[in-house]
Amino acid sequence: MNLMSHILQRKLELPPPLTRDLAVQKDLRVPMPDGVELLADRWAPRAGGEGLPTALLRSPYGRAGMFATAMARPLAERGFQVLIQSVRGGFGSGGTLDPMRQEREDGLATLDWVVEQPWFGESMVLVGMSYLGFVQWAVADRLPPQVKAMIPQVTESALTLEFLRDDGMSLELPIEWGVLTAVQERRWAMLRSRGQARKTARAMHTLPLNRADVAAIGHSSKYIQDVLRYDAKHEFWAAIDHSHRVPAVSVPVSSIGGWYDIFLPGQLRDFQVLQEGAHAARLTVGPWTHAEFTNAGILEAVEFGLAHARGGQVPDRPPVRLYVMGEEAWRDFDSWPPKGYEPQLFQLHPDGGLSGEPAVESAPDTYRYDPADPTPAAGGISISSGGRVDNTALEGRPDVLTYTTAALDEDVEVIGEVSANIWFRSSLAHADVFVRLCDVGPDGRSHNVCDGLTSLPGADTLSVAAVRLWPTAYRFQRGHRIRVQVSSGAFPRFARNPGTGEPRATATTLRAADQTVYHDPQHPSAVILPVRAMADSGNP
Repeated sequence: MNLMSHILQRKLELPPPLTRDLAVQKDLRVPMPDGVELLADRWAPRAGGEGLPTALLRSPYGRAGMFATAMARPLAERGFQVLIQSVRGGFGSGGTLDPMRQEREDGLATLDWVVEQPWFGESMVLVGMSYLGFVQWAVADRLPPQVKAMIPQVTESALTLEFLRDDGMSLELPIEWGVLTAVQERRWAMLRSRGQARKTARAMHTLPLNRADVAAIGHSSKYIQDVLRYDAKHEFWAAIDHSHRVPAVSVPVSSIGGWYDIFLPGQLRDFQVLQEGAHAARLTVGPWTHAEFTNAGILEAVEFGLAHARGGQVPDRPPVRLYVMGEEAWRDFDSWPPKGYEPQLFQLHPDGGLSGEPAVESAPDTYRYDPADPTPAAGGISISSGGRVDNTALEGRPDVLTYTTAALDEDVEVIGEVSANIWFRSSLAHADVFVRLCDVGPDGRSHNVCDGLTSLPGADTLSVAAVRLWPTAYRFQRGHRIRVQVSSGAFPRFARNPGTGEPRATATTLRAADQTVYHDPQHPSAVILPVRAMADSGNP
């Protein structure tokens, strides 16, 4: 294990540990009010572990593997004792897993249990990424005084609700996550993971979609069925929305996100609520995807969490630290979104043009979208991969329109919320509009920056599709070009629109549609970018 400690220190560029000699107490039983017991493992230095600040991680993914090796161990080596608990219904914990719906009651009971243990000192910090961050928000408004800080990473207080929108239903996230939680305790699950991934990818093409879970795992998944049955506005999901607890958090929060993370919009919303309420909060956003394991969480737990747990001074830094892609550099700001970035329209023009000039009289552009051959996602936001990738092949498809500026004569820096208004008409009443912002280098290769999709009922009537893209921080360098893609899908990130108006869970018919994009003075389609002119920015 000491060898793994050395490897992690080098790979993650961590500071040297205080000790590598750890002891692990396994299968501690944590009673819940209803009599169910949840299992937890306690990691601590073999000598002097009792009384150290406790880092609490509550996980649906077990207490071994990556979570033990790459999270519990580094923290226990650097000043914490670590309690990693399996949530209800998994990896030996009692009860039945009902994702996200049981974490408030179980989390509060766990906090009460921890502070009563003989090995507990005087302070605790809540840490963890994704689901392990969501469980922090589930209890954020009723923290005992022993909790001194929260460090939620690539997560948000309402978690999957962004991806259950009826105007842009995600497919990849709920299917892949539902499959993961269904098969992760099967024998040889890790060895079979590659084959399972291929099976899951095939299952997402299943019609009707409400049979995809059986195709992927061999039986029905309640979580996947619930996702397909209820959209984000349905009262069924009210119990997993903890966004109303954010203003009542009583401890400092350091939030860590990624520009290509699936939960970024909600995470930024949570930070803005804290910021507007004058809470002690800071934000770090890097160029990461959801599944990308970085040292950010561990470093922040040690620098920010441990300092608060000990009642010491937290190293001073501005509240917002962003990785500006394109520039490939970290920059500090006072707020999110940063001040000084004004919305600028880049309008679509004929012959694939894009510029800040007003639209001109021109004929619309057309393409044909066929859900039987759905436009692929090609990078971007994903639970398992994604990120910045070459979009050349995607832009060569006949179902993708592109609009591109001339080569830039100065850098253009875009930081903040990105949106688009696309004047659109379909030959069918039901259609989607997907918009992607890209950076085209001098070599002609196009890389995706951010994107978003909206679904249009009544799409056979000319109207403006208001598309909210992912937020970003990106510097388009001089000599590069800004490009906008317009299409009608990004499969499997978003469920394909069958074009029939049938519920997507039960639709079995796929209809191709002829789509039309307008860009004339009466219908000025544009992407809206928060821009600061480099000549006025004072930045390098």
